[in-house]
Amino acid sequence: MTSMTTGSTSRADANRRRILDIALAELLRDPDASMDQIARAAGVVRRTVYGHFPSREALISTLVDEAVEALSAADAAGRAGVGHPAEALARSVLAVWEIADRYRLLVALAQRTVTVQGIRERLAPIREESIGLLRRGLDEGVFVSPLPAPALAYVHEQMLFAVLEAVNDGLLAAEEAGRCAAVTVLTAAGVPASRATELVAKLND
Repeated sequence: MTSMTTGSTSRADANRRRILDIALAELLRDPDASMDQIARAAGVVRRTVYGHFPSREALISTLVDEAVEALSAADAAGRAGVGHPAEALARSVLAVWEIADRYRLLVALAQRTVTVQGIRERLAPIREESIGLLRRGLDEGVFVSPLPAPALAYVHEQMLFAVLEAVNDGLLAAEEAGRCAAVTVLTAAGVPASRATELVAKLND
């Protein structure tokens, strides 16, 4: 009985994972994709999708949670073992951008569906890490800003969303966006533009 239950649970988990993966692909392809479209693409009936996710909003919310987890992991990996604040910040943005670009259409969707406030709350742990890094950089004189670290972290977050939207609107080539985002964040922290450009180019080699 236990093995049957375990098998049933693992199948349900596999179905849920497949639905999420297909939903992400469909929403990236068509931001207006309906639950019917997602069910057809996943090769299941609509009732199966609703069995895992009671609404389209719940499905998108789950995908956003997964995106934030991936962003947090990329942010941590980018900073790991890097002592210099400017390099740590640049590496973090470049690492996060690889994930952010994959989810850029989903982020635009989430801003309408989950609400901007919902995204801000989800990003709080990443923001706290940024505040610590910015505070250290400001204390060491690597960064220069009239803003305290918490406000500067918030500005950086909004700048990254703005760059995402610029890519979505066709104002910036996706392949240039990571480099541009890293340079923009560094200059906003008071790093001279020439130094920021040089550092990001070196890290991108």
